[in-house]
Amino acid sequence: MLTIWGRNTSSNVMKVLWLCDELGLPFRREDAGGAFGRTKEPAYLAMNPNSTVPTIVDADGTVVWESNAILRYLCASQEALYPATPRRRAVVDQWLDWQQTSLNVRMSTLFLGLIRTPEAQRDQAALATARDQAEGLFGILEGQLEGQLEGRDFVAGDFSIADIAMGPVLHRWFALPIARAEQPRVRAWYERLLARPAYARHCAGALT
Repeated sequence: MLTIWGRNTSSNVMKVLWLCDELGLPFRREDAGGAFGRTKEPAYLAMNPNSTVPTIVDADGTVVWESNAILRYLCASQEALYPATPRRRAVVDQWLDWQQTSLNVRMSTLFLGLIRTPEAQRDQAALATARDQAEGLFGILEGQLEGQLEGRDFVAGDFSIADIAMGPVLHRWFALPIARAEQPRVRAWYERLLARPAYARHCAGALT
């Protein structure tokens, strides 16, 4: 059975749990990271030298770390979620990388600053900058979802791991106590994801 190492309050772990649920993949989860520790232990570092979560260990002993790499690995044979043709796969891949290099950076600043930092210790200037930058990035998604004419239901056209990669931080964007510009297509996309039981179960809880 697949083993997923990581606490379920991590957005990067959430996306892996969500995908496994969508695919009906049986798994067991081991708490690690944050208050649970364990990621600095020699046995964990032997699996993942970065001391981060999630890390997965497949039934055959294959170890994969980095959340979006895990999504790709688990979906290697899932055409519906990770297209096989280079052109369609590239669209999914570009949004997977964008989520990690652009969106996650700003959203991590907001989430850690507003949820996990006492108010008196918050860097308000950094939070304001991150909020403005995140709103601009969600504006890019607003344009992507608008598409050519009729609009897209999901980021890469069909539902894919591009949506799964961004789903946890999308929930945080709407749940954080911040002002947000009206972006109706992003809001509608969020509502479509909430209608998926696996998303609601793994990604849409209270912020902690």
